[in-house]
Amino acid sequence: MPRPRRSGPRCRAGTAFAIGDIEATIISDGLLDLGSANAQFPAAPPEDIARIMAEEFLPVDPMMLEQNALVLNINQRVVLFDSGMGSDQLFGDKAGRLIRNLAAAGIAPEQVDDIVLTHAHCDHCWGMVGDGGALNFPNAQVHISQADFEFWTDEAKLSAEGFLPTFVKGARRNLMPYRDRMLFVTDGQEVLPGVTAISTPGHTMGHMSYAISSGNESFLNVGDVVHHTALLFQNPTWEFAFDSDPKLAAQTRVRLFDMASADETRMIGYHFPFPGLGHIRREGDAFDYVPIPMTHG
Repeated sequence: MPRPRRSGPRCRAGTAFAIGDIEATIISDGLLDLGSANAQFPAAPPEDIARIMAEEFLPVDPMMLEQNALVLNINQRVVLFDSGMGSDQLFGDKAGRLIRNLAAAGIAPEQVDDIVLTHAHCDHCWGMVGDGGALNFPNAQVHISQADFEFWTDEAKLSAEGFLPTFVKGARRNLMPYRDRMLFVTDGQEVLPGVTAISTPGHTMGHMSYAISSGNESFLNVGDVVHHTALLFQNPTWEFAFDSDPKLAAQTRVRLFDMASADETRMIGYHFPFPGLGHIRREGDAFDYVPIPMTHG
């Protein structure tokens, strides 16, 4: 992996920055079209959704989400967090750009040594196997929680209702070919030097966030603990349609927000506005998201 610049332009292919001695790059997998925000937050008052989205100059429909995959260079080991949507167009045709944008950032898929998955939903693990069945990352180990792996590869769920069969079929297609090189992650484990797993269940039951630290610098990669900065920072207890346990997800979100705001922890959000780096601060009973400016070098 070429050494990323310590500061770089905010192109959609990749944005480079540093976490202490760790070289980091955000790679875009493109945009997800989730349809109406009202459908994704079904218990939230539609008038509140409309007001917040108008204040942010965003449409209620379609609600578009970025996909910000993190790449770290740790002691010359290339680590990719989540693998994007792959070629599936389940949520529109603007996703699935990860491989192309890795190449634009000078990173070949075969250079990836580790894939660290926050969870096994489609937009996080469906980019691991190509259309022809070949591994997109042929030299990578895969790190995932055992709870998520077992849930989303469970063949019994192929006959379930709703979106479960589609998600399980895709997870099996992308995860099972890596089974012999898979390592299960546990809460509090140092997965790689400077990378510590934090159990953040609710969105999926085995969802993991990752604290990344080097020297005096740190970031918290929150995965899908929070999907939409405008809606969920102001309303962290709102329930999201794709959460496995919406009430637990909301409790986890509030706990993580409390911790990150108190510690002034910088956050990396998979679905935050590109490149997904920001601060969180408390605003009364809610929170506010403050993007981190990325300088040009």
